Amino acid sequence: MNLKEKWVSWKYPFLLLFGVGLSNVGDWIYLIALNLIILDMTGSPLAVAMLYILKPLAVLCTNFWSGSMIDRLNQRNLMVGLDILRAILIALLPIFSSIWVMYVLVLLINMAGSVCEPTSMAYITKLVSPGSRRRFNSLRSLVDSGGFLIGPAIAGLLFMIGSPWMAIYVNAVTFLGSGFIIFWLPELKKSPKGQLSGKLPSIDLLKKDWKIVYKFSRNYSYVMAVYFLFGLMMVMAAALDSLEAAFATEVLSLSDTKYGFLVSIAGAGIASGAIVNALMARKLSIQVMIGMGSLFVSGGYIIYAFSSNFNMAALGFFILSFSLAFAYTGFHTFYQENIPVDVMGRVGSIYGILEAVCIIGVTAAFGVAAQLITIQVVVIAGSFLMLGTTVILCLVSFYSAKRIASQTIERNSVNVR
Repeated sequence: MNLKEKWVSWKYPFLLLFGVGLSNVGDWIYLIALNLIILDMTGSPLAVAMLYILKPLAVLCTNFWSGSMIDRLNQRNLMVGLDILRAILIALLPIFSSIWVMYVLVLLINMAGSVCEPTSMAYITKLVSPGSRRRFNSLRSLVDSGGFLIGPAIAGLLFMIGSPWMAIYVNAVTFLGSGFIIFWLPELKKSPKGQLSGKLPSIDLLKKDWKIVYKFSRNYSYVMAVYFLFGLMMVMAAALDSLEAAFATEVLSLSDTKYGFLVSIAGAGIASGAIVNALMARKLSIQVMIGMGSLFVSGGYIIYAFSSNFNMAALGFFILSFSLAFAYTGFHTFYQENIPVDVMGRVGSIYGILEAVCIIGVTAAFGVAAQLITIQVVVIAGSFLMLGTTVILCLVSFYSAKRIASQTIERNSVNVR
């Protein structure tokens, strides 16, 4: 393939990556600025912690119905509309001084985000050819890691020359920019029989869609086992991350500056892993990336859990963040290649509900346990639970590869009407 043919085949994927990267940078600016604003308004760490509860709560509010809408509407236009909606809601935040009104706006912003995630996954699967998905997903990991590094840096610069409120307005502009970029992508319209014709999903339609997801899960249990176990690993990671700041200050006795440096090392690990992953994406199998990548993630958490000083914790952080790039690329490619695109929105949304419930429950359990026992014991126990999960995930991912090789999934066999 010559340079011109490569450009033609990758023109739209690169444009999508740019839009995703822009919104990702904005997300980090928004997260850091909003944390500081809420802390300044209330002086309460609990008020800041509420922001993290609103994200899984938003998933619970949207995902039981959003999948039916995602699979039937024009996904490009839906992503554009959601970006514009988030830009407007974010721009409204500085107008209000009531903490509760701000929580409501943040919940709505997170609800739009929870709809956008499975929408973008379905659209990416249609836009990117099967042979290019692994490379695209590795580049997306690189873009995400860039947002992790660039977003906080831009936020810090904006705080120096202005205020956190300025950062909020900049974030609104990034979402408008992302929506504008995505608008120039092809529509990839569905056939008229698949459209909702502007109507909201009915109760009967929702019941039918849940049955479709259940039937697919039962028929392809080996596929959904990989999906579920990977989600469980991310639940454990979210719960352990919720204790990260307390672990760093109380167990490792790190100053705020050293803790910030520790987070920067994690960012360097993500970026390094994404670069290596982008170079090796075609040489590694999907099951190796999922299975071995996940095992090394849990290994990094175990090193971090047993650490007694900065250097050991930094090593654990680097290993787990480096390995995440491989695990994510493998999982996203597996998801795109083994779940029919016509039900992808419904499968992702419905299983997202289960993941959100688990995040809330496990995070709360870890928090209570840390109060009753010690933080390090809870982090060690959680890390070994994650290790057990990833060992099973590694075995199941290799088993599923054999099943998939012997039984091709009929992607268009699911009735989506």
